[in-house]
Amino acid sequence: FFGLSPIDATVTDPQIRLFLECAVHAIENAGYDPERYSGKIGVYAGSGMSTYIMSLLKNPELLSRVDPLQLMHSNDKDYLATKTGYLLNLRGPCLSINTACSTSLVCVHEAIQALINYETDIALAGGSDIKQQQVAGYQYQEGGIRSPDGHCRAFDASAKGTVPGNGVGIVALKRLRDAVEERDTIHAVLLGSAVNNDGSRKVGYTAPSPQGQTE
Repeated sequence: FFGLSPIDATVTDPQIRLFLECAVHAIENAGYDPERYSGKIGVYAGSGMSTYIMSLLKNPELLSRVDPLQLMHSNDKDYLATKTGYLLNLRGPCLSINTACSTSLVCVHEAIQALINYETDIALAGGSDIKQQQVAGYQYQEGGIRSPDGHCRAFDASAKGTVPGNGVGIVALKRLRDAVEERDTIHAVLLGSAVNNDGSRKVGYTAPSPQGQTE
């Protein structure tokens, strides 16, 4: 479907493979075909560190058939957005953005700014984080970022920490005026977004900063 050979598919990190599938779904659900759309479609995306490449590096027979540069392009998270743009023939800006846990929402923010500045007409924004080991636990440490009961309660009074997981999520964004004029299906309207940083106003690097989050 993506024009990948069997060896290409084999060496490509599942984070990229599943992001590609979700990107196609997002474009199709928006009602657009990149081959016929006259405007620009951009990608603002991030992914986790590749754990898949670790298993590839343990396979000498496979490595003998793959160029090291190809291996890098197929696993390094720096290439997620441009790889998507290449394989789906998207001609808007394709930026890989990585800010750890906030990656997907920062991608949405940057996509919004690009739309406001008319750098693109449609923006795919989201993230992909899939680990090689699908089932794994963690050791809770008091004062750490992991939840003691395995539940994440974001911005809740009873929040006690976060949990690791696997998944992919993408939204297709347009300027509201254009979406209304072109009679697109509109699921939600984003009224605004912002990005800041906590600085050192917290007890540790991974600790939350109520003041920073409030701002």
